[in-house]
Amino acid sequence: KIEREVARGGEREEGASSDCSPTRPDSIWMLMVISLVMGRALGFGVRSPRLATVRRGTLSMMSSEKYDYLVIGGGSGGIASAKRAASYGKRVAVIEKGRWGGTCVNVGCVPKKVMWNAAHVYEVAHDAPLYQFKGAEALTLDWGKLKEARDNYVARLNGIYVRGLESSGVERIEGTASLEGPNAVKVGDRTVEADNILLAVGGAPVLPEEEVEGTEHCITSDGFFELQEMPKSALVVGAGYIAVEMAGILQALGCETTLVVRGAKALRNFDDLVSDHLDFEMKRQGMTVKANTKIAKVEIEEEEQHEGTTLKKVTSTDGEVLGHFEAVLFAVGRAPLVGPLNLHKAGVDLDEKGYVAVDAYQQTSAKSVFALGDVCGKVELTPMAIAAGRRLADRLFLEGHDNSKADFEDVPTVVFSHPPIGTIGLTEKQANAKYGSENLKVYTSTFVNLWYGPMPIEPSTKPKTSMKLICHGPNERVVGLHVIGIGADEMLQGFGVAIKMGATKADFDACVAIHPTAAEEFVTLPPWGQGSGDRHGFKDGDKLP
Repeated sequence: KIEREVARGGEREEGASSDCSPTRPDSIWMLMVISLVMGRALGFGVRSPRLATVRRGTLSMMSSEKYDYLVIGGGSGGIASAKRAASYGKRVAVIEKGRWGGTCVNVGCVPKKVMWNAAHVYEVAHDAPLYQFKGAEALTLDWGKLKEARDNYVARLNGIYVRGLESSGVERIEGTASLEGPNAVKVGDRTVEADNILLAVGGAPVLPEEEVEGTEHCITSDGFFELQEMPKSALVVGAGYIAVEMAGILQALGCETTLVVRGAKALRNFDDLVSDHLDFEMKRQGMTVKANTKIAKVEIEEEEQHEGTTLKKVTSTDGEVLGHFEAVLFAVGRAPLVGPLNLHKAGVDLDEKGYVAVDAYQQTSAKSVFALGDVCGKVELTPMAIAAGRRLADRLFLEGHDNSKADFEDVPTVVFSHPPIGTIGLTEKQANAKYGSENLKVYTSTFVNLWYGPMPIEPSTKPKTSMKLICHGPNERVVGLHVIGIGADEMLQGFGVAIKMGATKADFDACVAIHPTAAEEFVTLPPWGQGSGDRHGFKDGDKLP
């Protein structure tokens, strides 16, 4: 389902961030009209209509001019910051060398969610006979046509981003940017100057070329979206959320999938409740999970083929042949795209991990240069970059907002695994380390979702939903919330608001349950209504962290 709305004179789709819809800051256009009229009346030189249009398009036809704000990177964070600055009447341009919308729109959140939705449809069809439907067994997927529809949708979003910039008065500069100084950027054969420069170039997936032989035969998550056909078999390497999501999509769509992780399980940095549950579920669904395993070599063996497709032989560091696969996908990390930027020319420092070093206000070591998003390596999520971009523009260009900054604490996160995961706040291990176990109270629940209720299968084998609420102090302020199961992705946003407001267990208990839903379990965790805490934890001296 595609959600569409008419918002602020423009168009918006669910897959696009809230800053890709075209907006028309009327005050800016009114000033332009007044300037045009006054210029003609007084006999001053006035730009031709063609150049005025180009000012809202690409820079290639324009003479060099100085900007108030120059953004390098046309992803969600950079565009959000640029449009916010333009709404304050500032002269703004965005430089982008690829497709507009960045990682999220082109090779990240959006196409991933499309594929996850397709996998979910297939899962529902698989369950249909258990609801006494007939004929679902014959359902097949045309991967090529799905890819075409997905790519067309992404292209539409690219256009929405472009039109959003144009209607906001933000200029577009297409090409590769490199810093010439703290206030100058070179694009192609021209140099553009600006009072303030924002680095929002994002990152890219990496292949472990120094550790693994034969990575030229492998793909990353970017390559996943280029596959013309669904592989019959695939090996996914990685323990993070991208690896889990890619492996889950492939497995759910019928690909024989193996997940290789270096440690004991995937998502080791998540709460044990959800990571253990996911490990069990992936295996229950038929996925092969190879724990405590490292890849040594990937090689092509021409004699090993499956239906005309050459297979790739994968060998671990202990010499075990893990199998022969049509596709081998590495999701072992991402690196910031700092290479072309020539950061040293502007005096911009990197941290020990190679990310652009910034403070809480997105300030780099250069006074006029700022950075946000994946290039900084902190909370690498699209909505986080958008929030940071808007707050930065407020601080730089809006009077009275000198201390405006994004809040990186208690950021809600969803993993589109099968089943999905929602999490916010501290894990139980983190809470123990921060507060001490004696100062915590942990509530948990594991139950069968009503979706599986009428299915004529053994109750003990029905998939479960698991939840955990971690509370701190005598007032039982909620410092961590974790859930895995059907609907976890959609239920988390509302609970995230409650936790950001400092909700206590008593606040959760005070909310009447919506029945029958899975989410109601969070507001009915026993013992219900008998906790030692009060409602509204922060009002009684419990200060915000």
